[in-house]
Amino acid sequence: MTADEMSKGHERSGQEAVTRRYDRVARFYDLYDAPMELLGGHRRRKRVLAGASGHTLEVGVGTGKNLDLYPTGVDLTAIDVSSNMLTRARGRAKRHGVDVAFDLADVQHLPFPDDFFDTVTATCVFCSVADPVSGLVEIGRVLKPDGRILLLEHVRPRGRITGWIADRLTPLVSKVIGSNINRRTEENVDKAGLDIEVVHRSGVWREIVGRPGSGGRS
Repeated sequence: MTADEMSKGHERSGQEAVTRRYDRVARFYDLYDAPMELLGGHRRRKRVLAGASGHTLEVGVGTGKNLDLYPTGVDLTAIDVSSNMLTRARGRAKRHGVDVAFDLADVQHLPFPDDFFDTVTATCVFCSVADPVSGLVEIGRVLKPDGRILLLEHVRPRGRITGWIADRLTPLVSKVIGSNINRRTEENVDKAGLDIEVVHRSGVWREIVGRPGSGGRS
């Protein structure tokens, strides 16, 4: 087995473990996430998603909390790795009368052609992707050259002590919920070759507006 095959195998096994955890917590995920919403999550999600337009892909739709926050006229496709999460998202879309094309898919291996979407959104998703840079590269691939990526993510605290605490707690949080609380998503966007246009920083929150890399695809 080559090093590349071993790496891909580890990625698959890591993401499969995350998927199982989200399938397990789907029924009470909104309750678990309620404190984050009260601490400004809803307000930030609404602000980020206001920038979506045209043919839009939401990565990691979860239970569908974003579905009624998109501007009028957005043609929305939404994916998630968890079938249980998608079941809840479909129910929410029906209740809100939102027309969405749902698909069970992994951001690391998007089932869409190059240059397909005008906008790709993700809110608090890349904390739980096994290989976040790989997922961000895929987003760049499916975006049109003039498309935009809109992200809301929580990242590793900048403080020496708080960062250390996040590093120590991450294995436990990841095992229970599936998310990593010490990701450096802003840096990962850059590593993926995406151009960052705007970053709004507030504590551990990052609101990021990006575009496909100006260097073009190889």
